[in-house]
Amino acid sequence: MFSLFTLKELFRLALPMVVSQGAFALMMFADRFFLSRIDSVHVAASLGGGVTFFVSICFFTGIVSYGNALVAQYYGRRTLEFCPRVVTQAVFIALASQPVLLLVTLLVAQSFSAIGHDPSLVALEKPYFQVLMAGSFFFLVKNGLASYFTGIGRTRVVMISDVIGVLLNIPLSYALIFGKLGLPALGIVGAALGTVIAGILTIGIYALFYFNRIHVEQFKVRESFRFDRSIMRRYLRLGFPSGLEFFISMATFNIFMLLYQSYGISEGAAMAIVFNWDMLSFVPMMGLSIAIMSLIGRHVGAGDMSRATQVISSGCVIGLTYSGVLAICFFLFRVDLLEVFASPGEDFSAIRDIGSKMMIGMACYVMADAVILVCSGTLRGAGDTRWLMIASIAIHVVMLLVQLVVILVLEQGPLVSWSVFVATLGLNAVIFAGRVFSGRWRQPERLARVMAH
Repeated sequence: MFSLFTLKELFRLALPMVVSQGAFALMMFADRFFLSRIDSVHVAASLGGGVTFFVSICFFTGIVSYGNALVAQYYGRRTLEFCPRVVTQAVFIALASQPVLLLVTLLVAQSFSAIGHDPSLVALEKPYFQVLMAGSFFFLVKNGLASYFTGIGRTRVVMISDVIGVLLNIPLSYALIFGKLGLPALGIVGAALGTVIAGILTIGIYALFYFNRIHVEQFKVRESFRFDRSIMRRYLRLGFPSGLEFFISMATFNIFMLLYQSYGISEGAAMAIVFNWDMLSFVPMMGLSIAIMSLIGRHVGAGDMSRATQVISSGCVIGLTYSGVLAICFFLFRVDLLEVFASPGEDFSAIRDIGSKMMIGMACYVMADAVILVCSGTLRGAGDTRWLMIASIAIHVVMLLVQLVVILVLEQGPLVSWSVFVATLGLNAVIFAGRVFSGRWRQPERLARVMAH
């Protein structure tokens, strides 16, 4: 069922989120571009250290992010006073995560050398990772606030806050990397520090909207600053599978990435550059997925499943159109896009050779990414997080096992490993689409359990 009205509604809600997520992609893009001005080792280290950071916090990020669906469901039910209570519980979760994340920081920092990375790479990956982990509490709180405003449909607040944060981050990171404006030249540590500082400033911008007098009165914010056992129980019941699924999928991806980087510096740098361009597709599509989760959650809360069907079809139209255009660009201009990251004075031929073939693979899977994100946003919004967890974990674990065989046992080359990765994303898209269009997630008795406290 397709509705032009719902398409417009989703587009209005998703566009600020796409801009917001795109701003994040731009921030990462800028950091890696600045680091490429030093050398290709810094680029590879920023990918290894950055992805390892996201893996380390993604379990808690997945739980906190589910606040989007919870808030949207309460909003759809018109129980507005419950919405800010979700934010308070998210802060409690962020606080509770800190001892665990401190232990993770100490243990994971040793993994870069244990997996066989070049010592020059390890020397950069480790401090980059540690500085980002030091700011983990702020990243989680920022995520909780963004999820809240998305859940109540005020995605422009998210866009404004995140865009301002990125506009602060880019010059700050540049100054800290290269030692401008009287600041010390910290190299890759400066890139991480700039990201943390910008994240803290972004929380301040969110707070201006959150504590606005009209908003405080409408949503009874003053009464929300307490532990709410029933909301926390529901948060963990539905958010835990989401967090575990996010963690396993990111962990297996990170292990694959680290294994792939063991092919050599050129292969690792090529992967970093390809994924940098991939972010311009994947990260904005995450914005669409977040908007879909919010709208689906709202319609589930209101009991209007016909509108939920319209959201799915509209999401497919937007996602496949956007990713299809980018796929064509990635294929036609693959060499030119790689050359953007050529470090001055270095021989770029090896990176160009492997990277151009990887770009073809990326052009093949970006539309599969769009299907995955539309479907996962739908299932999360409807509370079908347990199935999503089981399916995603199974797919990613099988992918990793195959990669271990390909890379370590059969000792195949990087392009064979990359082909397996591309095929896995295609299979993932087919399985997720099958679940969404089977309709089992929308059974009334199952939705009633989702909404129960």
